[in-house]
Amino acid sequence: MLRTPKDETRLRILAWLKEPGPAAHGVTADAVAETFSIPRPVAVTHLRLLQATGMLRTSRSAGRVHYHRDEMRIAEVARMFEKGW
Repeated sequence: MLRTPKDETRLRILAWLKEPGPAAHGVTADAVAETFSIPRPVAVTHLRLLQATGMLRTSRSAGRVHYHRDEMRIAEVARMFEKGW
């Protein structure tokens, strides 16, 4: 789910969201599209998949959806992989 054979965009999005700038207020789909040079609909798809797995949570500001990492869920998934899930 996080990585397909040809594309690691979702993993790169999660890593980028951990950086101080994006982590502070979350990011919009437009920001993800611009940062990763992908079409906005593709960015939305990646963000929604990450949200569906619980790795991202959302907030609204000025009518826009902002995506944030859910550190507890990410740690939980990491523990599952460490245990050989």
